[in-house]
Amino acid sequence: MNYWLMKSEPEECSVDDALAAKKSTVPWVGVRSYQARNFMRDGMQVGDGVLFYHSSCAEPGIVGIAEVASTAYPDPTQFDPNSHYHDAKSKPAEPRWLLVDVKVLKKTRNLTLPELRATPALEDLLILRKGNRLSITPVEPRHWRLICGLFVAD
Repeated sequence: MNYWLMKSEPEECSVDDALAAKKSTVPWVGVRSYQARNFMRDGMQVGDGVLFYHSSCAEPGIVGIAEVASTAYPDPTQFDPNSHYHDAKSKPAEPRWLLVDVKVLKKTRNLTLPELRATPALEDLLILRKGNRLSITPVEPRHWRLICGLFVAD
């Protein structure tokens, strides 16, 4: 089993939006980083753990526990000329961009970026590295356990 941190802007898709969706599951549309796409394509498996992270908002942080609910498949927004995520160079026969479905299992309190930074055992969590802007990053099992333990301690 693998673990991931997946960023979403709450205006685009919040943890509450995901919980309100059918089966609390949403397609993770709009990923336009080759490295993040490759994580979905090559690394993610159904059932992998996901830390649902709100980004580009007043208080960024982990706001939910989720799981990967599908294998990777083509992101339809790349073919939609009316979509913010449209990619004119991507063709249905050879799609560039993929997505996975993500199912939220539990909404949590917001474990903020300052709180994550203040936890010494998380100092090498990828999201805390200077300059890291990837929307999807792998999470080590020890970091997953520690973060999930922080929610239990509340």
